[in-house]
Amino acid sequence: MRQRRFLPSLSQLIAFEAVMRHRSVTAAADELHLTQSTVSRLVASLERQLGRDLFLRQRRRLIPNAEALVYGASVTQALDQIQRASMAVVANPGGGALSLSVLPTFATRWLAPRLGQFLASNPGISVNLSTKIQRFSFASEAFDAVIYFGAEDWPEAHHVKLFDERLTACASPDFLARHPIARADDMAGLPMLQLETRPFGWQAWFAAQGATGVPVSGMVMDQFSMMIQAAIAGLGVALLPSYLARPEIADGRLAPTLRAEVPGDGAYWLAWPDRRQGDPAFTRFRTWLEAEVARDHPHA
Repeated sequence: MRQRRFLPSLSQLIAFEAVMRHRSVTAAADELHLTQSTVSRLVASLERQLGRDLFLRQRRRLIPNAEALVYGASVTQALDQIQRASMAVVANPGGGALSLSVLPTFATRWLAPRLGQFLASNPGISVNLSTKIQRFSFASEAFDAVIYFGAEDWPEAHHVKLFDERLTACASPDFLARHPIARADDMAGLPMLQLETRPFGWQAWFAAQGATGVPVSGMVMDQFSMMIQAAIAGLGVALLPSYLARPEIADGRLAPTLRAEVPGDGAYWLAWPDRRQGDPAFTRFRTWLEAEVARDHPHA
């Protein structure tokens, strides 16, 4: 049984969140299409209900105190979750909506081109994608699952490995014509494009080539899609997950160098919170995803 004192009305919370976000009663009132006095009254009634002052009042300004800052972060997350749930009901009355966090280039190059097959086979399910690089907590974010790179270490989550990463070093044919690479030592002094979230990628690649100690220098980027375009433009040698490099290698815009598709130092994982364990919509998505991985990576 929930205690009414700790369940403020939605009107109170929306007014409070708007004031926190704008740091202005006037701006909050304009956004909510309410009068300033109504917004002030809603905030004051929230404070009375909680038995705590949340703002320092200076003339017509409301300055949030430390308690308001902490409380405001939680209120914002809760309102976001309610909004996403409501949008899912409107977009899909059947209730089969999934919200996924996915790595940017994995989403655009691998998942999105296949997703139509899943949606066509499961017309009662809708899938919303958000791209994220940094990790988050399922407790504070309204995602149903995440596809990430690394180890089996997402906190408070169930895991299934999709496939181990294999690495391919490649460059444009013109670049390789100007800088022939017959052995790993020939890479010394060449620009090696790097991903900021994979600081030891090149070391793993050189070790797999049976070479060590080759200094690495070159542009650092935050997405593989940028690295692919930089390599095509002749800006250096790109170290790419093999599944991302294949289309450009197939059409001749990039060419692999030395031993192709060497083992990397991580894997791609699907992780999900306990609240989605056994959920029919998610179970169908997971089953489909694993089948796609098995078809694309038969030895994963």
